[in-house]
Amino acid sequence: MSDEGERTPGPEAAPEAEAGAEAGAEAGADLGGERRTVSDPAALKALAHPLRLKILRRLAVSGPATSTTLAAALGENTGTLSYHLRRLERGGFIEDVPERPNSRERWWRAVRGLDVRRPAQDEMTDGERAVAGALDRMRLDEDIELARRFTEEQAESDGWMRGSRSLSHLTKEEVTAFHDAYLDLLTRFARGPEDAPPDAKPVLLRWFALPAE
Repeated sequence: MSDEGERTPGPEAAPEAEAGAEAGAEAGADLGGERRTVSDPAALKALAHPLRLKILRRLAVSGPATSTTLAAALGENTGTLSYHLRRLERGGFIEDVPERPNSRERWWRAVRGLDVRRPAQDEMTDGERAVAGALDRMRLDEDIELARRFTEEQAESDGWMRGSRSLSHLTKEEVTAFHDAYLDLLTRFARGPEDAPPDAKPVLLRWFALPAE
């Protein structure tokens, strides 16, 4: 997927990036600030629900909100939103907005600086692996839709849609180093809606790597 084609200067060039998955900004959460790792399976379970992923995406795109404004935006009732907000708070993914302590309603924002990493497969129980699989399937459905949009809309995006495909020969340690460098790059460019300039847009980023054979 590239507006410039596959570039091959020696080993093929920079792979397309992904924010999300086990490591990185979960569901679009802002990476700004000090990075904090979340790897508790119970916390990851809080993510394995489509409405909670929508809540996190909404907070990341539009900024702080109350359960009432989120309910209206997502077409849900306030009671349902409040329950899922509490689950996300217990998981460490959202927090109160301290600048609004006297509001009649609680204002929520996505926690910044999260590095969400799932435990190794052999360290998870069968139930935890099932939760991780369910979360992966939800992400896959969204990513397939994003790939479709990229293919159909990239030519008319006026430069907003960019991508690259590539291949290299790496050791496992180098794959990890590449991934960590990608997270550092995300941190460098991380910015929430409150800090964005007027001409900025919320941009979805994706990255993954897998052996060719």
